[in-house]
Amino acid sequence: MRLLWIAAVGALALTPPPTRADPPRRPNVLLIVADDLATHAVGAYGNKQVRTPNIDRLAAAGVRFENAFCNSPVCTASRQSFLTGRYPRTVGVTQLRTALPATENTLAKMLQKGGYATAAIGKMHFNSNLKHGFALRLDLPEYRRWLKEKGAKPLPKGVEVLPAWKPFKDPARVWLNSGYLPYGAVDEDMAGTYFAQEAVKYLHAKKGESFFLVVSFTEPHSPFHFPVEFRGRHRPEKITVPKVGPEDDWQIPAVFRDLTEPEKQGITAAYYTSVEFLDRNVGRVLDALRELGLEEDTLVIFLGDHGYLLGHHGRFEKHCLFIEAVRAPLIISAPRRRDPLPPRGRNTPALVEFIDLVPTALDYSGVPIPQTVQGLSLKPLLQGAAVNHRDQVFVEYSENEEAMVRTQRWHLIYGTGKRERQDGYTTGRPLPGRTVLLYDVEEDPGQTTNLAKRPEYAEVVAELTRRLAEHMRRTARQPELVPQGDVHAVLEFCLQPRDVK
Repeated sequence: MRLLWIAAVGALALTPPPTRADPPRRPNVLLIVADDLATHAVGAYGNKQVRTPNIDRLAAAGVRFENAFCNSPVCTASRQSFLTGRYPRTVGVTQLRTALPATENTLAKMLQKGGYATAAIGKMHFNSNLKHGFALRLDLPEYRRWLKEKGAKPLPKGVEVLPAWKPFKDPARVWLNSGYLPYGAVDEDMAGTYFAQEAVKYLHAKKGESFFLVVSFTEPHSPFHFPVEFRGRHRPEKITVPKVGPEDDWQIPAVFRDLTEPEKQGITAAYYTSVEFLDRNVGRVLDALRELGLEEDTLVIFLGDHGYLLGHHGRFEKHCLFIEAVRAPLIISAPRRRDPLPPRGRNTPALVEFIDLVPTALDYSGVPIPQTVQGLSLKPLLQGAAVNHRDQVFVEYSENEEAMVRTQRWHLIYGTGKRERQDGYTTGRPLPGRTVLLYDVEEDPGQTTNLAKRPEYAEVVAELTRRLAEHMRRTARQPELVPQGDVHAVLEFCLQPRDVK
């Protein structure tokens, strides 16, 4: 027995000590961005005509945010804001053509420093050749090269396709595709399909690494591209166009005033079909994620860069602060293997701003959140540890010198009414001067009745205007220049475009 005991001890002595297990790999971050996608055009948000099974299944696996707001209703400002976690006016990018400064710290730079592989595939709107922390960068120039080398497939005979897109040069009925025409390509030759396929290749190549991948589609931006295979999926005459409210006439852009009801229906049918094509390509990316076994280890964020109006308030496009233009889809599925969550398919009415996405991704990845980030992590909401998030949200559109503050009940829009806007959406009427709109969105979700001039709401208007001015002062890029006068002096100064050069 003694010999056996000695032998056993000797064997243990010869056995190498157990090595410490490698630390778990950080979760991946997949950000899928749609261009001009409205909440009211997604199945998961209640639309019964648009078929979006892939976006809907993501919502069924995660959390759908009912009150997620972009920080500006224009592509460049919104995107550069949610990629930096900072307000557009703080970054100095509030207008369409402004380039994101090289000095800005993007989510890609932050995660790259944390050891992540980074890639951006599709539309980013950097307005420069800078990569801003993305090691791989593919956009429309790469797509065009790929298509030229591959060669486009011929179209079926007799198919009428979209003409060249010439907004504001052609009548709105043409550049908004009221004819419900497909883009001149088959599915496999479309830019959206190319972006999805390149994203799938990237997922295969980076399996085993922690990655941050942005897949940013150009759909359903006007003129609402979809391939020839998708034509005829909707009957325009079956689509109901929102009625123009009695208080809307003064603010309707001149370019939309002569649109007929059938033309509005055709525009909406084209938009819906483009959304369905987008959904097809979102599904291709999500399918690859699942097939590669990456679904449980990936934080998936799907959003539209801002909202979109389809006849609401007599308008199309965005470029304003009505709810339909600034509330956008946001669906998040957290990495369940590391962070078990409450039951899937939850909806939250919490007020959220898109600047909250950067700290959320950093929170899950374990990368420190810089003090310059102005957003708030959504992780407590996603884990079910919190019900509320913000007391109010702020959105601005400097091109028209207007901004808004939204609480759960109130939606206030403040405009100087002094700027002749350059975005093509002038009304053709004299500038209105200072304009304040107040809507009780609990009682009036369609924003049909302005309460701002009614005496009984004077205190609400004053308080929300004060909050808006305080926010503008606090988030100014050059706070030393902000006047010390009353709220109107602050707002009239701060709402002017002051982008970086």
